[in-house]
Amino acid sequence: MVKLGWKAGPEQFPPVELTQYAVAADQAGYDFLDVSDHFNPWSEAGQACFSWTWLGAVAVQTKNIHLGTGVTCPILRYHPSIIAQAVATVSCYAPNRVYLGVGTGEALNEYAATGMWPEYVERQERLAEAIDLIRTLLSGEEVTYEGRYYQTRKAKLFTPPASPIPIYISALVPDSATFAGKYGDGLFTVGGKQPDIYKQILKNFSDAAKQAGKDPDKLPKIIELNVEYTQNLDKALEAQKKYWAGTFIPALFDQKIYTPKMSQENGESVGMDTIKKMACVSSNPDDHVKFIQQYIDLGFDHLVFHSALPDQRTFIESYAKDVLPRVRSKIGQLLHH
Repeated sequence: MVKLGWKAGPEQFPPVELTQYAVAADQAGYDFLDVSDHFNPWSEAGQACFSWTWLGAVAVQTKNIHLGTGVTCPILRYHPSIIAQAVATVSCYAPNRVYLGVGTGEALNEYAATGMWPEYVERQERLAEAIDLIRTLLSGEEVTYEGRYYQTRKAKLFTPPASPIPIYISALVPDSATFAGKYGDGLFTVGGKQPDIYKQILKNFSDAAKQAGKDPDKLPKIIELNVEYTQNLDKALEAQKKYWAGTFIPALFDQKIYTPKMSQENGESVGMDTIKKMACVSSNPDDHVKFIQQYIDLGFDHLVFHSALPDQRTFIESYAKDVLPRVRSKIGQLLHH
């Protein structure tokens, strides 16, 4: 079942304004949203609210939209026990609507806030332990955890989750997709790469899920896509560059680049052509349907749309009116045949 979502960008918009957009996305009929969980924005012009407070505010003001983080790094800035407690509490406000997305983090958030930035191998080991601990706590058990990185003593969530909380794992490269398949209830990745990379990511995820005794067809495969749909495409592209240029630089996801200023400076080399190549930038809904369909054809079934348009409400409503129904009816036709 294909689900269509909206990306909430706390790295660009202040929290109260962003909450209003989430309510608009719920009313416009998006199936789910994902919100970044950052300590720093990607540029000094940006914002960086605490996403867990924001999720609580959104949970009580929305009715149908599913919500979660895209993604939380539960290994350095946060102890995994606290993330278990946070997500359990959000689910009390939005039963059956909450998921948790997790990943190995960026120096921008972890090193900046804690002074720690271990090698990738250690961060992945920490993530495996963190997922194990979070799952055990969410199950309601009392846990004395004796991990290499994390310990608890008779820890228990006395406010348990109101409903089961799936854990989706971020994988930006094929290697980490194997980890996601082994440990996750779903896969989280981002658009803009070559189709062959996604084929490999999905294959590795699927193979590892099968080996772990799971049915990969039942696990959500989420991809976040940059899209701009407006008559004023230049304005949208300027905002992508102003607030999000760092995200187009692969080094930001693994090197020790840890301030918004550093991110911004790295992002200066990103031209409008790069953004256009990695996104769908068009005022024609058919271009968007075609762009989205190629990811559905690859095997993704949860697609999240991220726009940097300053007038975010207009994007949310026009995309829901002009693009989403076409995607849904196209999927419907394919299912019929």
